[in-house]
Amino acid sequence: MARNKHPEQTVNLILDVAFRLFMEKGYEHTSIQDMIDELGGLSKGAIYHHFKSKEEILEAVSDSIADESNQMLAQIRDRSGLSGKEKLRAIFKESIRRPVQDKFFMFAPNLYNNPKLLSSILQDTIENVAPNYILPILRQGMEDGSIQTQYPEALAELIVLTANVWINPMVFGSNERETVQRFMVFGQMMEGLGLDILDQEILNRLTELTALYQKNR
Repeated sequence: MARNKHPEQTVNLILDVAFRLFMEKGYEHTSIQDMIDELGGLSKGAIYHHFKSKEEILEAVSDSIADESNQMLAQIRDRSGLSGKEKLRAIFKESIRRPVQDKFFMFAPNLYNNPKLLSSILQDTIENVAPNYILPILRQGMEDGSIQTQYPEALAELIVLTANVWINPMVFGSNERETVQRFMVFGQMMEGLGLDILDQEILNRLTELTALYQKNR
């Protein structure tokens, strides 16, 4: 296969192969050479022309998954007929149900040991997800009476940081028991704020994803 003359197509080709290999072999067990072997005539130089490292390829794969997630968040944020509180509940349920989560939890590395990727996730959480998706829902809830808070900006950040980082087994390498404990504390905290939006279905799914992650370590 000759090198693709169109940079965007070349990048997409690399990411498609990397994503498949990450799923099959796991991120830690996939090398740049593995990717070259699957890319036919594409050279190592061509890969490094677009990506400086395997970690940077993982970031690009993660960004693609995040883009899909953000589309889902926007659809729920803009959905009519739901209160702010109901939209928050829908976000938790639909986020964790997505089939792509299985794939990501299977191949993702321990984010604690990948500070560049973790920093990227934190930045997206604070600068994009919290203000653009969660905050508008909280403000709607304040208007329709389903959410009571004096500090919607801080609450938006707290919700997504806790959900995406603290109870995320990919960050701290949590086992199933630890994930359940953190989820229960998060649920109690949310109930204390009048947001009883977490349930057993969400916990069961999170435990399932934690088991998938630990199985492939």
